[in-house]
Amino acid sequence: MSTEQVDPRYVSIDCWPSVSAVEAMLEGQMAAIAAIKSQVATIASAAEAAARRLGATGRLIYAGAGTSGRVAVQDGVELFPTYNWPRERLVFLMAGGSAALTESVEGAEDDAAAGREAVAQLGVEASDVVIGVAASGRTPYTLAVTEAAREAGALTIGVANNPGVGLLTKAEHAILADTGSEIVAGSTRMKAGTAQKAVLNLLSTTIMLRRGLVHQGLMVNMRVSNRKLRGRAEAMVSNIAGVSRDVAAAALDRAGEEIRRAVLVALGASADEADDLLVAHDGALAGAMAALRPRQAAEC
Repeated sequence: MSTEQVDPRYVSIDCWPSVSAVEAMLEGQMAAIAAIKSQVATIASAAEAAARRLGATGRLIYAGAGTSGRVAVQDGVELFPTYNWPRERLVFLMAGGSAALTESVEGAEDDAAAGREAVAQLGVEASDVVIGVAASGRTPYTLAVTEAAREAGALTIGVANNPGVGLLTKAEHAILADTGSEIVAGSTRMKAGTAQKAVLNLLSTTIMLRRGLVHQGLMVNMRVSNRKLRGRAEAMVSNIAGVSRDVAAAALDRAGEEIRRAVLVALGASADEADDLLVAHDGALAGAMAALRPRQAAEC
């Protein structure tokens, strides 16, 4: 595996001046990002398929072990505060369980049976999307989760850092971040981990775009959880609806601090009408606004 190979350029890095070592590591990080360029179309295709499959009830399920599993969890946990993605529709299958997020659980990544059992207990089905992440692409736990999930009818996406490996053949959508050998041999928390996180950033954000949770570059399904975010939400409603800040604030109150609903309320809809419009347009605010405006014109 290329991620496990020793790079002869760095065999003496422990003897280098620190500034030279840091510069070499930074160049490695930049190379990791560059390695993703060839995967843009693949990531976009996977995201579009995932957004369609998830619909109104499907779950996003991240699976991994060790560093790759932690990177996957880091991506997923941000979806609730950023896009208000429902917690009940977000699942993490981490080899060794939640304890493995902060400490090593020896042998957990090799337990393929545990991976299959996790899929069975979760009741994975056709509306779910499973994202398996493994630098080697050969981790038994992650492979088993991906294979079992695909057998259950779920959409599967594999992210790996080595070409031609099992995870990329078992997943329906295969994303290869070919980062090669690490500066510190085998330390996939470096280039491989950076590339994985970037891929997941692109993938999950595009899924949120296609699910209608972004409008005019704004996080219109953001969870309003503090004073700062309340102010940001008021500004969004004001700008999108073209109303004063006071009108926006009142609309947010009537809409239960749900930004998309508040925009429609600020434009004259009731909270219930706003809900119906969003459902009819699969959550897309642009479509709901377009449908509301002709109705308003007809009523005038």
